Amino acid sequence: MHNFFNRKAAEMTAKQRWTALIVLAVSLFVIVMDMTILIMALPDMIQDIKPSASQQLWIVDIYSLVLAGFIIPMSVFADKWGRKKVLLLGFLLFGLTSLLIVFSKGPEYVIGVRFVLGFAGAMIMPTTLSMIRTIFTNAKERATALAVWAMVSGLGAVLGPIIGGLLLERFSWQSTFLINVPVATFAVVASLYLLPEIKVKTGSWDLIGTMLSITGMIGLVWSIKEISTEGVGDTTSWIVGIAAVVILITFIVRNIRSSEPMLDMRLFNNRGFSSGMLAAFLTMFSMAAVILLVSQWLQTVESLSPLSAGVHLLPMAGGALLFAPLAPKLATRFGPKLILPLGIAIAGIGFLIIYFSGNQVVYFTLFIALLLIGSGTGALAIATSIIMVVTPVEKAGNASAMEEVMYDLGNVFGIAVLGSLASSFYRTHLKIDQFDLEGELAKISNESIAGALEVANMLGITELAEISTMAFNNSLITTSLIGGLVLIGSAMIIYVMIPKSLNITKEENH
Repeated sequence: MHNFFNRKAAEMTAKQRWTALIVLAVSLFVIVMDMTILIMALPDMIQDIKPSASQQLWIVDIYSLVLAGFIIPMSVFADKWGRKKVLLLGFLLFGLTSLLIVFSKGPEYVIGVRFVLGFAGAMIMPTTLSMIRTIFTNAKERATALAVWAMVSGLGAVLGPIIGGLLLERFSWQSTFLINVPVATFAVVASLYLLPEIKVKTGSWDLIGTMLSITGMIGLVWSIKEISTEGVGDTTSWIVGIAAVVILITFIVRNIRSSEPMLDMRLFNNRGFSSGMLAAFLTMFSMAAVILLVSQWLQTVESLSPLSAGVHLLPMAGGALLFAPLAPKLATRFGPKLILPLGIAIAGIGFLIIYFSGNQVVYFTLFIALLLIGSGTGALAIATSIIMVVTPVEKAGNASAMEEVMYDLGNVFGIAVLGSLASSFYRTHLKIDQFDLEGELAKISNESIAGALEVANMLGITELAEISTMAFNNSLITTSLIGGLVLIGSAMIIYVMIPKSLNITKEENH
């Protein structure tokens, strides 16, 4: 029995490896899904527990804040204590905390639950990727497994709102938490029986480095989110952001100087590793805000329900499902130097299609664009494969944590920078002064198209509805142009960075 529960990765059969991948994929899916599923439940939650505007932001944001802050320390902890143990503990905490939502009494309680879920997610997320690196020692098998990992990650984000909408058709907002319980139960039982235990010899635990990492990451992500919400004139956000950057630089310098670093920054000396990290960051940077704007367009301009809007975003998931499994095979045949940049460029073309559709955006155009964007982002499976193939097995936890941080920072920066630009474009095109509105009504209309349409319907101002829709369309296509150009430029840079000799199905010498 002891040997059964402590199976070694090297002793696993092919069937056991692929079964283990299913467990890891389910584990990843629920963590990513939890980032977006709550968006659907927020209106019902507001009616029930009446959180303030600030509390609403904390309910949504605290999960990703804590996840970003603890990913690096938890990956190092997993290497020392055992990745399987940390994964099991993470899911136990995830499931039990989700169950506690039934006792919710107010906004502070929900924020606390989301905090613990973020901490548990930080134990689970990087562990899934680092375990794949160790379980699949055959490079061809590993490329396929990493493609599945990347595909599931994308699906979790896209399907989160749809699953949330389906649950809310029949159940209360608490169901978006309670769905985690059976999934966590399955993950704990399956992991216990099917996953191997993996430990890596590392140096002593760096308490100061841990505190620097947590404080710096949470501070940076929080400040970016606040600047996005409050505007570039918010002094507090800038102070916190600058302090966070200083803390993170201190953390990086500390690791560079250490003989046994908590996070091995020397991995960035490998051009393949750096190109994979850059691909993850810049792709998420471009996608985050534009997809958010498309979701808003579907719900406001097209007047679709949240569930229906989520369904209309499925072409992106379909593109990823189609291309992610093919990407490693294409990279094996034609080389990752060609296929990864090509995939990113295809996603960029999807964004440019939205731009060239002009002010009269229609769903057919968006359908084609979303399909291309999904197909292009499926190439990120190659980026993950590159990162893992050039990373020594003992550094897999470090590499997976850094990749997750790149995804998270790309998402946050994208919404902050492109989201702020989109709001500015909207206000510029709207020209709220041309309407006879004062005070709060003018402010609401100027903040978002949803507010403008609400005011237009309330006061019967047809022209406000028409012009705000045109302004939002202009904002969407202009932001899509920027996102598309960023991706095309990224593809060119990454093409130059990737070594021509790099082969994702051949182990490199470390």
